[in-house]
Amino acid sequence: QVQLVESGGGLVQAGGSLKLSCAASGRIITYSNMGWFRQAPGKEREFVAAIDWSGGTTSYGNSVKGRFTISKDNAKNTVYLQMNSLDPEDTAIYYCTFLHGWPDGPSNYWGQGTQVTVSS
Repeated sequence: QVQLVESGGGLVQAGGSLKLSCAASGRIITYSNMGWFRQAPGKEREFVAAIDWSGGTTSYGNSVKGRFTISKDNAKNTVYLQMNSLDPEDTAIYYCTFLHGWPDGPSNYWGQGTQVTVSS
């Protein structure tokens, strides 16, 4: 059974930083493209970042380019999202997933998400 568990969210002031983690089980990430998405209340799900199986290629949504960094640790079967210069517009539930389409085509595997709230 494939499981994804996101963590690391919280309340942070504008301009602050958070690092999200996504621990996978039941399927290794070593040969998988992985992605982060987010959904704010009343808004559609938005692509945030993607990393290819090798870790050598990344892609970012326009709203987070230059502020967020995606990475992966195959030994820990975990994907990370370093978020800097946070803005209240970044407030959302953040989810990770395996990707079926590059860079923003998610699979049907989703975790419970982790809430990020940025105060002004």
